[in-house]
Amino acid sequence: MSVALWVIATLVVLGGFLYFRSSLLATSLGLVGMFALGSWFDIVGPVLWTLLAIILIPLNFTAFRRGVLSKALLGAYRKVMPEISETEKDAIDAGTTWWEGELFRGAPKWKNLHSIQKAELSAEEQAFLDGPCEEVCKMLNDWEATHELADMPEDVWQYLKDHKFFAMIIKKEYGGLEFSAYAQSRVLQKLAGVSTILASTVGVPNSLGPGELLQHYGTKEQKDHYLPRLANGQEIPCFALTSPEAGSDAGSIPDTGVICKGQWNGEEIVGIKLNFNKRYITLAPVATVLGLAFKLYDPEHLLGDKEELGITAALIPRDTAGVDIGRRHFPLNVPFMNGPIRGEDVFVPLDYIIGGPKMAGKGWRMLVECLSVGRAITLPSNSAGGVKSIALATGAYSYIRRQFRLPVGKMEGVQEALARLAGNAYLMDAVTSFSTKGIDLGEKPSVISAIAKYHMTEKLRACMDDAMDVHGGKAICLGPNNYLGRGYQGVPVAITVEGANILTRNLMIYGQGAIRCHPYVLEEMLASAETGKAGLERFDKAIWGHIGFGMSNFVRSLVLGLGFWRFSNAPYGDSTAQYYKQMNRFSANLALLSDVAMGVLGGSLKRKQRISARLGDMLSYLFIASATLKRFEDEGRQQADLPLLHWALQDTLYKLQESQLALLDNFGGVGAVMKAVMYPFGRMVKRPSDKLDSKVAKILLKPNESRERLGAGQFLSPEGQFGYLEQTLRDIIAAEELFDRVRKAADNRRLPFMFLDKVAEQGKQLGVLNDDEVALLQRAEAGRLRVINVDDFAHEDLLAGKAARDYALAQANKAADAA
Repeated sequence: MSVALWVIATLVVLGGFLYFRSSLLATSLGLVGMFALGSWFDIVGPVLWTLLAIILIPLNFTAFRRGVLSKALLGAYRKVMPEISETEKDAIDAGTTWWEGELFRGAPKWKNLHSIQKAELSAEEQAFLDGPCEEVCKMLNDWEATHELADMPEDVWQYLKDHKFFAMIIKKEYGGLEFSAYAQSRVLQKLAGVSTILASTVGVPNSLGPGELLQHYGTKEQKDHYLPRLANGQEIPCFALTSPEAGSDAGSIPDTGVICKGQWNGEEIVGIKLNFNKRYITLAPVATVLGLAFKLYDPEHLLGDKEELGITAALIPRDTAGVDIGRRHFPLNVPFMNGPIRGEDVFVPLDYIIGGPKMAGKGWRMLVECLSVGRAITLPSNSAGGVKSIALATGAYSYIRRQFRLPVGKMEGVQEALARLAGNAYLMDAVTSFSTKGIDLGEKPSVISAIAKYHMTEKLRACMDDAMDVHGGKAICLGPNNYLGRGYQGVPVAITVEGANILTRNLMIYGQGAIRCHPYVLEEMLASAETGKAGLERFDKAIWGHIGFGMSNFVRSLVLGLGFWRFSNAPYGDSTAQYYKQMNRFSANLALLSDVAMGVLGGSLKRKQRISARLGDMLSYLFIASATLKRFEDEGRQQADLPLLHWALQDTLYKLQESQLALLDNFGGVGAVMKAVMYPFGRMVKRPSDKLDSKVAKILLKPNESRERLGAGQFLSPEGQFGYLEQTLRDIIAAEELFDRVRKAADNRRLPFMFLDKVAEQGKQLGVLNDDEVALLQRAEAGRLRVINVDDFAHEDLLAGKAARDYALAQANKAADAA
């Protein structure tokens, strides 16, 4: 055996042990075996054996490794470890790691993904969707609510209260519905397809608010008093967190509470004097009880030795003296109840603190734990529901609307937009189903919730643009028949609230994900803060596990990058296998790049937001792709849905690849080296082809099973706008054969597909249509005109506020003068 061959064989053996993540002992024995083989062929002599011993003996001799090597590493680690604020620590500690942690390990176990139970509705939850949810969708006229009333009608408000829409999260023992997170998501999806006002109004009390906080942290007295009243609609809750000076940086709220003595119901008690100024508070104008976040201080040490207690959450009745509430914000012509709350020297008892005095200063932990759940439900579900409805509507419109003598949906440019709508609708429903199932399994997915909130609202924005482009003039003229305009106006609201998207992407997803999901980083941090022998032992295990993990991911990235990803594991051998295998490669890349970024940048990684954001993109897209594959599995691997799956996975993994390459291109020399390791042959993923775009677009154009699954659960009653679109689509498709029959009988190939009522009369005169067929053509024409026409108004109907009042006064004066 030649020296070169032995060196290559030894590197292959070492690489194999690292690739398959063998133990240190097994890897060491493998190297010893190769060195023994080298000695047999007179390749390895005493010098090489000595070098091997210098490396392996200290590593395998636990006492020496721990007492010398690990101790030195621990000292160095403590010097470079960035300081973590209390709010950051609470954010890291609050929540759990689920499937996203598996994606961070560089070798996902796909059987674990598919073993997760499918999200399903109970019979009670399905009945609620089919009954009260369907009914309230019929009751609300969104144009009336947004343009005429700037609110929902009183009968809709009452219906929501009577049927416990605000109590989906409240347990049955308190009179609530106690629905699963998945059921809440399906309710919000359906409502969002009808009205943003309706979905927002129902979503907020079931997300971050008094009900959620009370159930987790409230005292028995607080639960017994408030939860039944919240459940039956007697109380309307809001939660006031955001201040003018503290938006996404909620931990810096300036609102204060000072523990002091004061008068309450004629007696002197120890209570809290509150001063606060909040804004953007949903339901504030109509709320009867306010959840309030503030920083609590105890300067007189009436509660304990500590003076600055920290962020605290309390429940304040609306009628408490000093509370100023009632005015409204006007969020982009989508006027759900939202407004400011102020209070000056508001004195309340200590037992107004949620959980009582013992929870003083623990509000931030409470908030981030609950927000990690609520953020994964409300806005992602509203976004998914909106996109599902507009995807079906845009597909129907594209077939009904004709230009150049053919449906516009058959034009390639329009099909490109339709493909994005259909593919994203499929993907977004998958993400919301998967993430809410995690919540129902008991997870508090802070990382997943940030991924879902950011990416689903951004996809809503992109899809709304596509729908507007396809509808053209129909979409830009507001009125009762415009089913896109208000949603388009309201998109930035979803982008902004519950953490602005720019900060969510740049700071939160990877900022929490790197620590929460990495198998060793959090353990190293905790071990470094622990003193004594136990801390050193804990750090020794973590740091050497981390080193081995990094070496493994380097080898895996190199091997998979050379094309061997095609031979990596996948749970299926069909056309979906390529995606599992590509994700194996990307997962190894993410794990390696995370270690490289943390190693090179250290604590400054927090300030390198674009690197952090792109690492977050990689984790996000891996999660989104996983959820989409899970949906395909859960629905029985429907072959008709393969175009949707292929489009969603190809688009997602292409975006992942481009984010990764952008990171490498902007990471200096380190990025260049990593690019050579990970992309030796250039890009491996292509964006969806034109041919695939066309296949996906056609799913939206005509009724079929895939299209039904795509819009499952949405409000499609004939009494709603999207329902009449669906009926008109079916009528137009049926009318085409009748139209062709008349055209042939009249020997008029140039007969345009319009004025179908006149075509019906001609067909009857020619004797080729019966009365039922004439009626069908007449109905199709009426529906066609309703679909393509836009609303117009008298000038005075568009006036609002002072102008409307002045106009009414002028008209009254004119009538008086005439009399």
